[in-house]
Amino acid sequence: MIIKEISAKSVLDSRGDKTILVSVRTDVGSFSASSPNGKSVGKHEKKSYKKSLSEDIKTLRKFSEYFSKEIIEKFDDLRRVEDIVDGHIGANTLFALESVILKAIAEQQKKEVWQLINSDAKNFPRLVGNCIGGGKHVSSNTNKKPDFQEFLIIPNLKSVEKSYKVNKKIKDDLKDILKTKDEKFKEKKNDEDAWITSLNEKKVLEILKEFGLPLGVDIASSSFFSRKKYQYNNPMLKRTSEEQFAYLSNLIKNFDLFYVEDPFNEEDFENFANLLKKFPDKLIVGDDLTVTNYKRLLKAIKMKSVNGIIIKPNQIGSLIEVKNVVELAKKNNIKTIFSHRSGETNETILADLAFGFQADFLKSGITGKEREVKMKRMIEIERNLNEKDKENP
Repeated sequence: MIIKEISAKSVLDSRGDKTILVSVRTDVGSFSASSPNGKSVGKHEKKSYKKSLSEDIKTLRKFSEYFSKEIIEKFDDLRRVEDIVDGHIGANTLFALESVILKAIAEQQKKEVWQLINSDAKNFPRLVGNCIGGGKHVSSNTNKKPDFQEFLIIPNLKSVEKSYKVNKKIKDDLKDILKTKDEKFKEKKNDEDAWITSLNEKKVLEILKEFGLPLGVDIASSSFFSRKKYQYNNPMLKRTSEEQFAYLSNLIKNFDLFYVEDPFNEEDFENFANLLKKFPDKLIVGDDLTVTNYKRLLKAIKMKSVNGIIIKPNQIGSLIEVKNVVELAKKNNIKTIFSHRSGETNETILADLAFGFQADFLKSGITGKEREVKMKRMIEIERNLNEKDKENP
């Protein structure tokens, strides 16, 4: 596949913020891909843009002619792309650029994008659905909200399609339940299309426990960690790291939490490790802690801090680095959770990446068009493979 021209422009994400869309013209047609934006951003993430979105757009135009000499035929050829743009563009731009190149290669070879990563992929990820939200994903103008960022339901079903339907049904049922439990409930949704409530995390978990499904929380604790304490607002109190550990331990026990993401601030590898040691059968997941970064994951492995890692490709930009992180995680029996961002686009490649890399989980919300397109793409992959299995029993 030969790249003839590269261009880029700004588009709006699901929050109405600007993000980048990269287009390429090749000898097999024209293609485009976009990058999401995060709001709860770990401080160790790569910068989204070298200087600014507009500067990255200009830079790609300048580099367009450099790519015309490159013949790109497989996933690992993305290294040559990175050699050209290294140090000149940010992570969002690199992710969108590499995504669109994969689409072009797939078209030329009459393959699906996931097949460029692993043509033998067959295991589907479990869906992680955010049904009720709090923290930074809810407007700061809201008087009361949960301090935890996400409340997650995680069906343990073999079928992606069935899990998708279960999550949608529960989220729909929650509307009526919240009306009776929260007198301030106004049927409004947050950045990730999850319900907004004035209830605190305990009351939310009491409601969700009744559904009898595996539950999880994204605490996003770095977002309310200040002056060496966790600053809770609902109700208002300050917890030391020791008090945070005790509080979370009680929540895990009382609500049989299966999945706990970012329970401590993004520098506290030690308390992550202590929690995992106490609850080895639960998923203790790093996001802000590890930011899809090989070196951060190595440290987490050395300190035995996590047994699950969030993979957000635009945190690091390089899909080669995503591959390295995933391989390191799998080698060390750490579950991989491919994840959307709060500011999403209609881009679907996350599903292909998650399936190609044989992720254990896909975290992509429950509703909202920018999130559903990713799950529908995964369902499409599932249906296509099921059809092939029927044809070749």
